[in-house]
Amino acid sequence: MKKDDIVKIVKVTKKTNFNELKDKNVIFNGDVEKTLLCMPEEPIFDLIVSSPPYDIGKTYEKRIPLNEYIAWQKRIIVEMTKRLKDGGSICWEVGNYVENNSIVPLDYLFDPIFRELGFTLRNRIVWHFGHGLNTKRRFSGRYEVVLWYTKGDDYTFNLDDVRIPSKYPGKRYFKGPKKGELSGNPLGKNPEDVWDIPNVKSNHVEKLEHPCQFPVGLIQRLVLALTNKGDMVFDPFSGTASSGVAALLHERKYWGCEIMNEYVEISYERLIETLDGTVKYRPFDKPIYDPSGTALAKYPEEWKQGVEMDEAKD
Repeated sequence: MKKDDIVKIVKVTKKTNFNELKDKNVIFNGDVEKTLLCMPEEPIFDLIVSSPPYDIGKTYEKRIPLNEYIAWQKRIIVEMTKRLKDGGSICWEVGNYVENNSIVPLDYLFDPIFRELGFTLRNRIVWHFGHGLNTKRRFSGRYEVVLWYTKGDDYTFNLDDVRIPSKYPGKRYFKGPKKGELSGNPLGKNPEDVWDIPNVKSNHVEKLEHPCQFPVGLIQRLVLALTNKGDMVFDPFSGTASSGVAALLHERKYWGCEIMNEYVEISYERLIETLDGTVKYRPFDKPIYDPSGTALAKYPEEWKQGVEMDEAKD
């Protein structure tokens, strides 16, 4: 089978036949708002997952006043939700808008938009990561949030597919009719709503040219929990298609939209590599690296000597 038969790059026009693409994995190369307006207003997506631009002046965005940014995002959210199936989920991963060392939590601004559209917030997932910019006039930011909304109450949630090892698997009921029986689940426990997953920095196995890559592992857990095999995953700001990698790894279909040509080309290659089993990624269930036994984790001798000299002066 030819590569173009399984992954396609499409520049959308008013003549684009979207029905012919529903069984394909597609990267739409163009503006997301224009692309959505060309799509039929009918249920297409089972899961919409994305990390939109934060309006902080990255290379792939033009910074605009915050109220204009939210108005633009609302237009996109309105259009994409028209294409979400009943019972489908939206996962909107956001951080902070930063200006003059003052922050505005973007989830605080997005939540009213989704609620106005009738969506129910199921979780505000805290994504904790270990690396980032160090600040001098406030605490350094080391988390962002995933807002998980559902369209209705009859939604997919495959908890068993994303359970993690229990802290006390041998724990037993200590009273009641089940006294003495194991109280946990043999598959593990609920992963809760604080997720410790490394962000994609210079030495990360997934690192490419994009300055703010989604880690595949973050999306894997969402794909497994909120969709079933054969379902359609859509990312309106797909970047280098980390969401597409996560979808294809688990036999879901994928549509993504990306305006930057260089990221579209990277995305195409990553999706092909995913399908042929050669893509590089960090699985969501891989334990966090512990550097405590390395030389870098040891307190430097120079600092010890400096401390001792200061104490001697006192």
